Amino acid sequence: MRILVTGGAGFIGSAVIRHIITNTQDIVINLDKLTYAGNLESLLEVSDSDRYAFEQVDICDVTELQRVFSEHQPDAIMHLAAESHVDRSIDDPAEFIQTNIVGTYNLLEAARTYWNKLDSKRKAAFRFHHISTDEVYGDLPHPADGSVECLVMSDELKESVECSMFSGECENNVECLVVSDELEDKTLKTQHSTLNTVQPLNTVKAPLPLFTETTAYAPSSPYSASKASSDHLVRAWLRTYGFPTLITNCSNNYGPYHFPEKLIPLVILNALEGKPLPVYGKGDQIRDWLYVEDHARALYKVVTEGKVGETYNIGGHNEKTNLEVVQTICQILDDLFPIQHYKELITHVSDRPGHDRRYAIDASKIERALGWKPQETFESGIRKTVQWYLDNQEWCQRVQDGSYQRERLGVTE
Repeated sequence: MRILVTGGAGFIGSAVIRHIITNTQDIVINLDKLTYAGNLESLLEVSDSDRYAFEQVDICDVTELQRVFSEHQPDAIMHLAAESHVDRSIDDPAEFIQTNIVGTYNLLEAARTYWNKLDSKRKAAFRFHHISTDEVYGDLPHPADGSVECLVMSDELKESVECSMFSGECENNVECLVVSDELEDKTLKTQHSTLNTVQPLNTVKAPLPLFTETTAYAPSSPYSASKASSDHLVRAWLRTYGFPTLITNCSNNYGPYHFPEKLIPLVILNALEGKPLPVYGKGDQIRDWLYVEDHARALYKVVTEGKVGETYNIGGHNEKTNLEVVQTICQILDDLFPIQHYKELITHVSDRPGHDRRYAIDASKIERALGWKPQETFESGIRKTVQWYLDNQEWCQRVQDGSYQRERLGVTE
């Protein structure tokens, strides 16, 4: 199979390409504009393969897209090219609108034109896999949140009432209220036309909700809004034109070759240099962390085995607060590189505008349908990640001082 990967020089895209070249016999065409976050040095271990080709192309350039499709004749597209940093989207949203929305539109149209010209066998096998984010869903209830709806159920009565925290579902048809530990009073006065009594309640602790594939979209930032827009375009091209699309929405990725502006590599590299470790607000924002190589395996599963028209959520089953993540990195560095007390570098800074409180993925669908589940726990994955940054200081230095870009552009000091 010939797979066109857009954004293949980025963090997740390069992991996908390394996985495909190393573990399959497929051919990969890497299409990347090479913005600041695109780094071909992340692909050095596979770039000499005769099954790998690189095209420096902007997905907003329709003419170049048409040329790439004509020359390389892909059987599938894995679309990862995107502007992806929330802070940058807040400061300057224009590039996010252009790349994530207009660029996705251009790619869909170029791909659809190409697909329409394929013979019936290749046309039936073709796939357009759009890789998106859980941030399109907005955020979820946080353990520290206040009042939400609980449910009272009995043979005589089904009433909605307000209590301190959400519920879940009762296991049978006897009077039952699913509540948090915060509810101390285990009785509730119910109002009913024929019943006005105080009833004892059967209570159990229920988990907080997770994002599923049917969660309504409620993006909070210019970045997530632009990704939500591109998701809608992809679904519209399936419904309107019958174009064979699939969508995946993933939780926060981490691992090797991550650009240093993101939380985990920023904390690791700042710690090694004795710089402050910035934590937004109280650091109680919760994210579900997914090791990038687990994500790459999932994405390949979807593009090769997924059902057209389906959406698959991909998560790591690792909910951690940002402060927990930073503290864990400090503990690992204490073990692997004990040159100072790293936790002393933690610095709380003003929170990001509109910062989502909690993300968490229900990844049961992809496990049930395609047999994928993450191989790494957060504890194993974060230790591997810290060790990789310790072992690859040259890569880190070249990213931090910009030399990876200057050499590519032929710029000399």
